Amino acid sequence: MAANKPALIVIDIQNDYFPDGRFPLANTEVTLKNIEASINKAKEKSMPVILVQHISSNEKAPFFVKGTDGAKIHQKILDLVPDAPIVTKEYADSFFETNLEEILKKQDVTDLLVCGMMTQNCVTHTAVSKSAENYKVSVLGDCCSTVSDMINAIALRAFVTRLPVINHSEM
Repeated sequence: MAANKPALIVIDIQNDYFPDGRFPLANTEVTLKNIEASINKAKEKSMPVILVQHISSNEKAPFFVKGTDGAKIHQKILDLVPDAPIVTKEYADSFFETNLEEILKKQDVTDLLVCGMMTQNCVTHTAVSKSAENYKVSVLGDCCSTVSDMINAIALRAFVTRLPVINHSEM
């Protein structure tokens, strides 16, 4: 039996979700610091880090409009993993109509550590995707954020019947 090989999937840490963006979320700075720590831990363990970026092709979308500064991945993330593959998506599920599964297969990944922004939307849809069923999935709860602390807590609590929710210190 092959050894487990985890990958860290970092979803939608994009400028529009931060205080000067078009759709700021709650606790983005704390979430960013925890994700940075997770990325550093992944690098220490030679664990692949894969970045996911939501891009809207609709130029009238409220945020993440193609070509805008708000759609860019936060520079602190890019600075930490400048060579990480970036999966571009247009839907909440990071697997749907993307090359994420191809990247994971090329690296023989068996386990996914999923984190990012909007917990109840893109994080959830990726973690419970039909394609994610091929992997052992855990959600890094302290590396997720959304519009409010309450909605974030509700979204994380909803995982308990399906997936483990752990802190980045447990990676």
